[in-house]
Amino acid sequence: MISKAFTARLARGQAALVPYVTAGYPERGSTLGVMEALADAGADVIELGVPFSDPLADGPTIQHASFVSIGKGMTVHGVLDDLASFRARRDTPVVLFTYLNPLLRYGLTAFLRDAVAAGAHGLLVTDLPTGSDPQIEAEITASPLDLIRLVAPTTPVERVPEVAKGGSGFLYYISRMGVTGTRTELRTELAAEVGRIRAAVELPVAVGFGISSPEQAAAVAAVADGVVVGSAIIQALDRGGAAEAGRFLASLRKQMDG
Repeated sequence: MISKAFTARLARGQAALVPYVTAGYPERGSTLGVMEALADAGADVIELGVPFSDPLADGPTIQHASFVSIGKGMTVHGVLDDLASFRARRDTPVVLFTYLNPLLRYGLTAFLRDAVAAGAHGLLVTDLPTGSDPQIEAEITASPLDLIRLVAPTTPVERVPEVAKGGSGFLYYISRMGVTGTRTELRTELAAEVGRIRAAVELPVAVGFGISSPEQAAAVAAVADGVVVGSAIIQALDRGGAAEAGRFLASLRKQMDG
């Protein structure tokens, strides 16, 4: 489903749009409405974040969303319940975005089973680099879920195929070092870097970390197969809830396709 979503966009000469939202934010019962708003506004794939108490890869915006969600009672079981509710109403592919600890506490085998049953199509584990735990990686890749791999600017291009090993769906390129969060400018080297990565792998390459405006989204869409937007979606939720998040995403989609 994830690769089909990218293929459908690429067939039209467009890039896929992949918004991120933290489950249970801004309210415990808001996830379904937020996901529906994003799906209806043009999301090709949705990243659904599992809130975690120690989200080291995330910047202050997503960290805050995670802490608020946990404080209001969100659990891994709750995330899967919300996903199942969304799946009953929309067919947009969903990638579960998580750290390893919640999966291990839940039980990896049980989590993979329940995630598939709830309607997930992919899994992105931020702190599971390629080769760090072959047994865990093998169990994930043996499941029906796509394992979304991460590539950083510091990754030598000759290592990209190895880093992407076992990955499917798409390859997530972190456009800059550091934690997540919006930025006013994109790095000038981005186009060349993405070009080298696309030449090294067969997977679609989506770019995230720092995209905060329609103009930035369009600039990334011109050089990549997908655009991932996270902190800016959370900020839109803070401004005006699910409706504002949908309006913001629609503005990105319009500029990307313009």
